[in-house]
Amino acid sequence: MLLRLLQEGEQLGMPQSEPLPNVGRRCGALRVRDAEHNWRIMYRADSDAILVLEVYSKKTRKIPDEVIKRCKDRLSRYDEAVKAANKK
Repeated sequence: MLLRLLQEGEQLGMPQSEPLPNVGRRCGALRVRDAEHNWRIMYRADSDAILVLEVYSKKTRKIPDEVIKRCKDRLSRYDEAVKAANKK
């Protein structure tokens, strides 16, 4: 449901979503709770797509450094691929 709201252009805030400027512009983390876990869905909202960068079970207060690094790496590879595709 939260991803659908993002796709429709809804600006989500706390408690559903937290901004993640340390990952990149337009990036955030959806906060989803089920019976056993607090999940985080790391995303970037582009004009034509919602990019899901990572999904993990939150166990500490701080986002693990390796999660942030993976998200940044994935965004960089994606942006390079889009740039290369647009040159063709």
